[in-house]
Amino acid sequence: MLSAARTPAASRRSRGGTPRPVLAAGVAALVVLCVPTASAHPVAADLQSAASRADSRVYVTNQQDDTVSVIDAHTHKVVATVKAGRAPEGVAVAKDGRRLYVADSGSARVSVLDTRTYKTVATVPVGKSPTGVALSPDGGSLYVTNGTSNTVSVIDTHTQRASATIPVGRSPVNVALSRDGTQAYVANAGSGTLSVIDTGTHKVTRQLPAGRSPVAVAVTKDGKAAYVADEVGTHVLAIATDSGKATTVNVGTGPFDVAISPDGRYAYSANLGPGNVSVIDTGSTHVSATIALGPPGTDPFNLAVTHNAIYVTNQGAGTLAVVDSASHKVVATVTVGAQPYGVAVS
Repeated sequence: MLSAARTPAASRRSRGGTPRPVLAAGVAALVVLCVPTASAHPVAADLQSAASRADSRVYVTNQQDDTVSVIDAHTHKVVATVKAGRAPEGVAVAKDGRRLYVADSGSARVSVLDTRTYKTVATVPVGKSPTGVALSPDGGSLYVTNGTSNTVSVIDTHTQRASATIPVGRSPVNVALSRDGTQAYVANAGSGTLSVIDTGTHKVTRQLPAGRSPVAVAVTKDGKAAYVADEVGTHVLAIATDSGKATTVNVGTGPFDVAISPDGRYAYSANLGPGNVSVIDTGSTHVSATIALGPPGTDPFNLAVTHNAIYVTNQGAGTLAVVDSASHKVVATVTVGAQPYGVAVS
């Protein structure tokens, strides 16, 4: 369980200490795993089919291994392991699925990988300790939080160069964009704030109170609320984007990530302490279900949600949980690399 004496995950690069150096910096080598493991839970086969029907590939960054695990969303098998910088954290995939963007927190850059060859095609310098990444709705810009630079870098995905650097709060961890792409919201763990960026001017227009240590943010489909995970507490905040008024939703100890379902009906919170995911009804802002992933120490870290599945990286367990979106049942648990962090789906 998370306690006052325990260092928050947001301030640690990895749970097992400083990641080892990359063996060959800047070179992305493809390694096909000989013995990937994926254990299906004893549920009906139709649930497994539903969970992976429309998804193709799932990408998981492994902090301590300096790799990305590539998972077939239909078979729940690891099909490749790819070198990806040093201590990779946040990850995003282009709409066409051809480019993968990885925040290399140990090397102050973003690696751009070709998903057909798994080779690094570009490396873009950003601020120190890049952690969270988010693509604009049109795919033209990538927003990157730089944890120890207290900035957000904006990368032009056409030129693969940083086009702007925006000062935000202290220790920014995560960023999310509104569906229309006009606003970017940044969770600043060190200052307890949510920075609101006008994406047209690249200026911070507001700093909203957002708990003691906000580490993740997701924006509802209608843009009216930003859900923020406060890691050192036991709650998620639903913050009205117009007034800044916050509604507290009690979840498990140490919520570390939050995501919104594609239809906007639910927000999901990954809770480190109890090893579960809370399902929040965005209409009532109440927890409607709890999804058990494992005992304390499983450490559900980050989420990616599609129409069919909820993908959760479990940093303590070294696994990816695949949850059926309709039944909220775990349909597969996939063993990945050491200390998995980010997850993205194409």
